[in-house]
Amino acid sequence: MSPESDDVRVWLVERGYNNRNLIVLKYATPEGDRFFRKELASQVVDMDTVTAAKDVSEDDLEPVDETAVQNRYADEAARMAAERDPDDTV
Repeated sequence: MSPESDDVRVWLVERGYNNRNLIVLKYATPEGDRFFRKELASQVVDMDTVTAAKDVSEDDLEPVDETAVQNRYADEAARMAAERDPDDTV
């Protein structure tokens, strides 16, 4: 992540499925107060690598309103950052 970039590093904190057969990935800031959501078709997961972290634009982040969810995301982001390099496949 370059210093002049407006991108924010977010860490994988949640993975799930929805009723449209899509894999839903949520990446959160270390503070857990904002997140980035990415949906992938289950058929293309092998082609689109899921990594421990991503650098995303500030504009692509959504706020996390619930304190309990913020705390959970912050804990999971810290765990992921401690155990993985940003480019590690997870």
